[in-house]
Amino acid sequence: MPKIEIKNVYKIFGNEPSSVLPMVKEGATKEEILEKTGHTVGLDNVSISVEEGETFVCMGLSGSGKSTLIRHINRLIDPTDGEVVVDGTNVMALSEKQLIEFRKNEMSMVFQRFGLFPHKTVIQNVAYGLEIQGKDLEERNNIALTQIESVGLQGFEDQYPNQLSGGMQQRVGLARALATNPKILLMDEAFSALDPLIRSDMQKQLVELQSKLKKTIVFITHDLDESLKLGDHIGILNGGRLVQVGKPEEIIMNPADEYVTAFVKDVNRAKVLKAKTIMKKANEVDSKNITLGNTFKVDGGVYVEEFLPKVLKDRSTILVVDGKGHTMGYITEKELAVSLSKNTLNE
Repeated sequence: MPKIEIKNVYKIFGNEPSSVLPMVKEGATKEEILEKTGHTVGLDNVSISVEEGETFVCMGLSGSGKSTLIRHINRLIDPTDGEVVVDGTNVMALSEKQLIEFRKNEMSMVFQRFGLFPHKTVIQNVAYGLEIQGKDLEERNNIALTQIESVGLQGFEDQYPNQLSGGMQQRVGLARALATNPKILLMDEAFSALDPLIRSDMQKQLVELQSKLKKTIVFITHDLDESLKLGDHIGILNGGRLVQVGKPEEIIMNPADEYVTAFVKDVNRAKVLKAKTIMKKANEVDSKNITLGNTFKVDGGVYVEEFLPKVLKDRSTILVVDGKGHTMGYITEKELAVSLSKNTLNE
């Protein structure tokens, strides 16, 4: 069973959303609804499933509905119609008291603007959720110090937010979210306010932390490169509608429509595609016809950019192998040319 299920969710903002809902369900666009009724469609029949331990990235341009979507998971926003199920619990059925406990124990959220308390030190900020949970001072400080170290801020625990850079403040926000040991981490444009180099560093740190912690993460961004770095699966929203869901390489190789195509057209595919994604499977190739004069082996999970220079230099054929060294398939210059071409979409 998925960790998070969003089922046929509609969200309409306005004075009478229920009266507008039938128009949306009949196919009226976001623009038509706004012009005719003055209501704004936030989400239009969106369904996603997020598996336990994966990072699901939801992306789109401003106004696409991505931040509205993530706020349904912890019920900061109620849907106009549809279901939100988290770990088997129907979030919409929770009472106010149950909802508070649910938020307190099941998930944490990291916002774009850090949301730190300016009058509290780093350690006090990180320990805040533990304080809300009722942990005693010694326990919450010990946990907070561990998380401060995990994000590389040891030695700064007694500093105040205004004494830290933007990147350091966001590290505090991440440490605070992790301190309560949530099952689910919601990150809404968490790195968008950071300078490019700091942002890249935070992305690497999140990937490293996730490899150890295996949290279920829903990450919101408008940046495709960030999506490709972080996401196990990516969902792309346009005008409140979910237009495509897939693994990074699926999004790149087979964009669902012109909107997605526009997003991916300038992506460096060599950084996204893996050997096993572009190889010709061994059972589909007559190995006798493969030129084996210049060959070398690569693991199926290796990115193309790691072996591309050698192929171009030596005109080599690549044997793609699994973890046991067994041949899974082959990559020749032809496979490379097709996979890296920007004109192969949906052909």
